[in-house]
Amino acid sequence: MKNFIPYGRQNINEEDKKAVLSVLDSDFLTQGPKVSEFEERLCEYTGAKYCVAVANGTAALHLAVLSLDLQDGSEGMTTPNTFSASANCMRYNNMDVRFADIDNKTYNISIEGIKKNFTDNTRLIIPVHFAGQPCDMAGIHEIASERGIKIIEDASHAIGGRYSNNKRIGSCCYSDLTTFSFHPVKTMTTGEGGAITTNNPELYHRLILLRSHGITKVPEELSNNTGPWYYEMKMLGFNYRLTDIQAALGISQLNRLDDFVEHRRQLVKKYNDAFEEIPWLTVPFERPEVYSAFHLYVIGIDYRKIGKSRSEVMKLLSDDNIGTQVHYIPVYRLPYYEDLYHFDPEAFANTEKYYASCLSIPLYPSMSEKQQQYVIKKIIALNS
Repeated sequence: MKNFIPYGRQNINEEDKKAVLSVLDSDFLTQGPKVSEFEERLCEYTGAKYCVAVANGTAALHLAVLSLDLQDGSEGMTTPNTFSASANCMRYNNMDVRFADIDNKTYNISIEGIKKNFTDNTRLIIPVHFAGQPCDMAGIHEIASERGIKIIEDASHAIGGRYSNNKRIGSCCYSDLTTFSFHPVKTMTTGEGGAITTNNPELYHRLILLRSHGITKVPEELSNNTGPWYYEMKMLGFNYRLTDIQAALGISQLNRLDDFVEHRRQLVKKYNDAFEEIPWLTVPFERPEVYSAFHLYVIGIDYRKIGKSRSEVMKLLSDDNIGTQVHYIPVYRLPYYEDLYHFDPEAFANTEKYYASCLSIPLYPSMSEKQQQYVIKKIIALNS
């Protein structure tokens, strides 16, 4: 639909296209120099020592958990307000999943929720920086460290954001590993793609092997090097490689990442200014000590006050060429997890309250002032 305003979209310019075309004209479409260059650039940007680029954000989560070599049947904890991959990555690794309720302002996993859900078998926490806002990582790190629990940050929404200590998300100053997604609706894109950052050389080495079938050709790592063709499979790995085509796009996008984030924040301010005095609408909250990348702009709507259901609101906005989405159906409500664990929704009061009201409306760097004003007008008119 020509004039449709989606809830999110990629921003591709001529430099991005040139970067991709240069790889198409080169000798390597995959397993070439651009992937290493992209990883180096991500390290420079985040401040992490090591980076491993992979096929997508789910692959990043899968390998991050696998690299920790946690015991089968151990438990991991995450937020229910996330895409299923944040929990699925633990199931892929034969772990049980527990959920901690969210904070009623930030919509991130809450410290209180984490404390209530620890068991003697908890070995991992996966906080998710929902919508780009950093979790309270200092608090999570403190309570995890006391118990010897590993931390993987799911930063699929959050590249470009900063913690309260002003370090960038992905620096792993509070975690063992951080994962990113570069899907087209994210803050920057490689088409599909993801990455894992860490400061631990042993985890980095395992990730490199796991990304590519568990195979190495590095001479000093071979037990029996019989010739230049020789390789060894050291562990059971996967084909989760990123292509040089995607890496070239990622390098180009990184050059504009800070501009993308700043533009998103300007759009958020305009939305907030327009909506803050509306009694039936709640605008996103940002902790003053952090810097959110604002991957999403999620409003809360009191549908009873405006006399319309969420489905009716989404249909009305769609008819006006405005795309919306719900982020997210609580993971414990998904049939797989319902059947597996039988979680009681009443144990997640903040998540349930949030889910009943949330709606993501358009937010992306190429969104024009005219488009935003149109969206604001149509949102306000929902109560007419």
